[in-house]
Amino acid sequence: MTTAIFHTHTGYTGKPVLIVGAGLAGLTCATHLHRAGIPYRLFDKSDAVGGRIRTDSVEGFRLDRGFQVLLTAYPEAESLLDYDALDLHPFDAGALIRKNGRFQHVSDPLRHPGRSLATLSARVGSFSDKLRVLSVRRAAKQSFEQNGSHRTTGETTAHALRKSFGFGDDMIASFFQPFIGGITLDPSLKTDRAFFEFVMHMFAKGNAAFPAGGMQAIPEQLASGLNPKWIHLDTPVKAVLDASALTTEAGERIDGEKIVVATDMNSARTLANDPGTVTDRPWNGTLCLYFRAPVAPLNDPLLMLNGEGEGLINNVVVPSLVAPGFAPEGEHLVAVSVFPDEQVEADILLARVEDELSTWFGSQIREWQHLRTYHIPHSLPTQAVGSRTLGASAVAATEHGVVVCGDHLTTSSINGAMASGRQAAQFVMSSFALS
Repeated sequence: MTTAIFHTHTGYTGKPVLIVGAGLAGLTCATHLHRAGIPYRLFDKSDAVGGRIRTDSVEGFRLDRGFQVLLTAYPEAESLLDYDALDLHPFDAGALIRKNGRFQHVSDPLRHPGRSLATLSARVGSFSDKLRVLSVRRAAKQSFEQNGSHRTTGETTAHALRKSFGFGDDMIASFFQPFIGGITLDPSLKTDRAFFEFVMHMFAKGNAAFPAGGMQAIPEQLASGLNPKWIHLDTPVKAVLDASALTTEAGERIDGEKIVVATDMNSARTLANDPGTVTDRPWNGTLCLYFRAPVAPLNDPLLMLNGEGEGLINNVVVPSLVAPGFAPEGEHLVAVSVFPDEQVEADILLARVEDELSTWFGSQIREWQHLRTYHIPHSLPTQAVGSRTLGASAVAATEHGVVVCGDHLTTSSINGAMASGRQAAQFVMSSFALS
């Protein structure tokens, strides 16, 4: 899905567009401006691009700051990213679900027809529930084709699963809560049904994948196509003065043609200085613990979900089985996601997680070494029904003319952030043509 770039800028004066925030929304906005020949300046308080998508190197391991994947069918990502250059490594189309003290292997029957019998016999939901997954796929495909990726229904995912699709409580608790809840960081499944259907269609149409270099390779690829002289890192912006000027924390005033605020929701609310423009959505948080292991606890690149209905852990993944570059040769990296983010002391949390892991994998975890824990209270803006989660527009403008973009204005996802950045660039360029 590719959108045409504007090329008529009769009102453009030659000053750069000032973009605050070098996350995916800001980088995408800059990319479209760059391709249209519009000068820009990109400012970020951090020492690297990426915003909430960052990857750290720790003792030869690549640790993403929170478990994230790229869904290759995302239309915005498909249109802008070079997948070959990212060297994407896909997960298997299925999951291991921990239930009743053992793992149940559930696969996508359309991708892996040879595993259909094992999937149908897995003690996760009823036989009818498994057939209903196909009806969800059909409904999700139809919804996407009719409405695109950004809309709202006013119905929660939990209600849709139970009442509209007819799933039983066991299937919802064992599969959908850890799976969809793990994507939205909302185990209550209060997320708008529209986003659930969008995600299900993306999984059916493409793969979940890791770039070989970690998730930060995505924003780094976008930045590599920009003018490096126009990217200003370690440069926090103190204030947006009006629609065409800002000041940095160092006291420098910078004038431009337009200003785009592409920061996270909290910073955008402060910088835009227009409470009615930036929504006040709550945040969903998570904890991610990383371990080094001499032997992987499974053999295939699969996501392991907690379908027990209790415990701290939501999911476990071995990134090094998906993309070998995540760990040094001869070792493996294990990522454990916990949410809601537990407010307990780090040592107590680690001990509780290790105890739970031992029930999953036995004595082998004694050989594991804890590398790092990431506590990320501001992971994703909530997409619960009743908040501004989805809509026709993923960009807003204040009464002073400041353009605001970011996933807080649309779906909380890589696709949402990139769509918002693209729309911001189009909004800016169309204002040039009309002025």
